[in-house]
Amino acid sequence: MSRKKRRLWMVGGVAVVAAIAVFGITGAFAKDDSATSNDVASATPIKHLVVIFQENESFDHYFGTYPNAVNTPGEPAFTAQPNTPTVNGLNAALLYANPNAANPERLRREQALTCDMDHGYTDEQKAYDSGLADKFVEFTQGGSCKPTEKNFVMNYFDGNTVTGLWNLAQHFALSDNSYDTQFGPSSPGAVNLASGETGGALPANLPGDTENGTMIGDPDPKFDQCGRAEVEMTGKNIGDLLNEKGITWGWFQGGFAPTGESAGKAVCGTKHKNIGGAEVVDYSPHHNPFEYYASTANPRHLAPESVAMIGHSEPTQPEGGANHEYDTTAFDEAVKHENLPAVSFVKAPEYQDGHPGYSDPLDEQTFIAEKINELEKSGQWESTAVVIAYDDSDGWYDHVMPPIVNPSESVSDALTGPGKCGEFAKTKNGINSHCGYGPRLPLMVISPYAKQNYIDNTVTDQSSITKFVEGNWGLSTISATSMDNVAGSLDGMFNFSGPVAPKVFLDPSTGEITGIEGPPSNGGGNGNGNGNSGGNKGNGNGNGNTPPAPHYRVNCSVAAKDTKASVSCSVSGSGTGSVRFRIQRGKRTLGTSRATIRGGKAKATIKTKQPLSGKYTLLVTVDRPEGVDAVSLGVSVPTGGKGHKKH
Repeated sequence: MSRKKRRLWMVGGVAVVAAIAVFGITGAFAKDDSATSNDVASATPIKHLVVIFQENESFDHYFGTYPNAVNTPGEPAFTAQPNTPTVNGLNAALLYANPNAANPERLRREQALTCDMDHGYTDEQKAYDSGLADKFVEFTQGGSCKPTEKNFVMNYFDGNTVTGLWNLAQHFALSDNSYDTQFGPSSPGAVNLASGETGGALPANLPGDTENGTMIGDPDPKFDQCGRAEVEMTGKNIGDLLNEKGITWGWFQGGFAPTGESAGKAVCGTKHKNIGGAEVVDYSPHHNPFEYYASTANPRHLAPESVAMIGHSEPTQPEGGANHEYDTTAFDEAVKHENLPAVSFVKAPEYQDGHPGYSDPLDEQTFIAEKINELEKSGQWESTAVVIAYDDSDGWYDHVMPPIVNPSESVSDALTGPGKCGEFAKTKNGINSHCGYGPRLPLMVISPYAKQNYIDNTVTDQSSITKFVEGNWGLSTISATSMDNVAGSLDGMFNFSGPVAPKVFLDPSTGEITGIEGPPSNGGGNGNGNGNSGGNKGNGNGNGNTPPAPHYRVNCSVAAKDTKASVSCSVSGSGTGSVRFRIQRGKRTLGTSRATIRGGKAKATIKTKQPLSGKYTLLVTVDRPEGVDAVSLGVSVPTGGKGHKKH
């Protein structure tokens, strides 16, 4: 094939999403339509899973003192809701008489951009010192840290810096018992997310990167032209299983769109500045697990055939087309056109992925808040769950010794002595050179079906996400040796029978709540360790950070005929704004349209695939700078007639 015919991604901008208000208008003039092409049978109401997979944070580093923040003047304040449950975090003994060589200290918001810690496979094991967790200063303190950053490995942020995540935890579900599937850096964490196993690596023994056929370091994927083409993973991954059943999915990563070619190979050269002013290349090949597998790789970083094909296989396209590998701009387009794949893995550009050294909690917060706000504005939110997870701990201190479910005895192991991580030789179960679980990591579920203000105690790991995908869409497990066979369940973080959780909109720069749409929180609780609900429920009086929402008066008239509905609304208040209309039956979106508020009025025509008849709901979304409001307008319009209702 000639080079001219090869399609490459064009670099595009990233949109900033404002907070919105959703107005429910129930009428009687639309026909039921089939679900979108990406909706398939699932075991739960979740039709769209979005995994935001971030970088290098231990649980104690982000949530060690949750829900108690110092609230230093000049930083965003955080005040917990009544009856907020506590976590297994940093108690007084750990803060002031820690067994390590230094006590943990709170990092201020102005210290958000820190040095990078040592998070090697061997050194992390040494830091845990047979379960004593008392050698972090000696073994994982970052070698590039300045003298003023001495003992930084022990330190932590609170809700005045990690404000957005703490506010999300107030309204959704947080786990305090989730772990890296194995010790070590980014690549093993990413591959464990994709397949639950890092065995089957070729070459089998690449110093520092693979050992006994297991990945323990950060080699670049063999099938990625933007990297060094070092290591291949054999076997299957979750993408293969989804493909076998024809279920849509995609990996979306910042900077994946190439900026050009060099010597016939793609070049991924987009850059952004972090809060410290340093330019950071967006794309990191070794953060992309699916490029290690020939079956799911997109070596040339080709673009999808169209927005409609995002998440779908493209076997008729040259070189297999995008092959489920995309830039994050494709994710934004899929959300905009309500064409989310069933499973989406989303990776921020490096300056926003949270990785110490070149990213930070504030840049990371911007990315997470924008993506959550964007999804909550979508008509597919009602069937969506977002999992926020991390690839490794960066070596940051966490006081909980992880359970060792996969012992290992190899040259690089050191948890329970030289060359040892438990007793692998006696059982030979699992994968050698795969000592795990590794350090404790943050894990959150954000969804209308997430338990609210809830701390889950179930033991889980990165492959628990893989397990959820398998169970929800009726897939097999990856293999006999994959950790998905023994992974704990995420089910305890969901509530599929109770009231839905409200939407929570965040300010991307501060992490503060700009608005809440929906019923109040039902208070907090703790899990009992097996995924079942437990603890005491609170009264949901709010967290003290939510500003009063404005109240709009809305007056709409609607006319429907054949496959069109004409909508005309007046909205009180001054200034411009935008309105989005959505015809919906149950949780299925039949048609959408947009309009601009001009002189307090907004008009639009909504087109549907089939003639309108029967009952449906018209949702009107108003986006204005001053905040959010939620009202419900009842409208009854016969087919071909008009309806009118004031509020």
